[in-house]
Amino acid sequence: MVPLVHTLQAAWPGTRFSWVIGKGEHRLLQGLPGVEFLEYDKKSGWAGMKALRRSIRERSPRGFDVLLQMQVAARANLLSAFVPAKVRVGYDRARSRDGHGLFINRRIPDRPGIHVLDAIGSFCEPLGLRQTQVRWDLPVPDDARQWARDQWPEDGTPTLMISPCSSHVLRNWRAERYAALADHAVGRGWRVVLCGGRSELERQTADAIIAAMDGPAINLVGKDTLKQLPALLERADLLVTPDSGPMHIANAMGTKVLGLHAASNPARSGPYSDRRYCVDRYDDAARKYLGKPAAVLRWGTKIEREGVMDLVSVDDAVDAFERYRADIDA
Repeated sequence: MVPLVHTLQAAWPGTRFSWVIGKGEHRLLQGLPGVEFLEYDKKSGWAGMKALRRSIRERSPRGFDVLLQMQVAARANLLSAFVPAKVRVGYDRARSRDGHGLFINRRIPDRPGIHVLDAIGSFCEPLGLRQTQVRWDLPVPDDARQWARDQWPEDGTPTLMISPCSSHVLRNWRAERYAALADHAVGRGWRVVLCGGRSELERQTADAIIAAMDGPAINLVGKDTLKQLPALLERADLLVTPDSGPMHIANAMGTKVLGLHAASNPARSGPYSDRRYCVDRYDDAARKYLGKPAAVLRWGTKIEREGVMDLVSVDDAVDAFERYRADIDA
């Protein structure tokens, strides 16, 4: 989303931007210049929608010139009805669902087979603009960067960071496989750092990885804030993770990503800037679980099945790690 905001701000300096956003996402992006955030908790239901409507009316009694309706789920579509706007831009028909077309009056171009970020970037096109540059510049406070610097010394040792969990459990890799990759990195003279949130699953996964390792690791799971996470990822040389939020934050901060993909297609939702170090077993998953090659699936199909991530082997991840090492040593 952030590159699109920068595109719009560059084209229309002085324009007022309001962003309806969840609490967690707000903590991450708070301080983004020129943007007013309106928090909405999806757990708040109808009462939360009415509260948001009151907040919108207080801030913009005459409504908005443009609404970018960038989610298609039923709740998001209904929520958009509380946002008065003359121009309502939504997805093309192929990406629409849950009555999305009823809440919009313009659509983005129908371009199949493009990355999610490019689809989001195309929301400016019905407004007469084109996104020609992708720029993040996430708001990271100085104290967050100082906290990240305090976690390990700047001694020239390359750092492999592991963010092992996605919000979708069936995208997660096995702890013992992370441990095997981590031990390989330690054997190559690398430092290993684990990061993640405060959930019980993330804590248990980190504990299991460390228990299965022969070498040392720094465990920062549950210790950082959402403001500190981008600074932490920025310090890593390489992040290994399934399809997850940290994957995209690391990419935004300029850190290379060893993405683990079988349940989702890296061409659609992998790290945007550089996918050279991703493991791609999406086609294998399509053939095994759906009986057809990935090329014939509807773009965006998820294959979140029990055991799908076992298609990603330790050797796959080690090979990707060694590709990165070869490139930086070249």
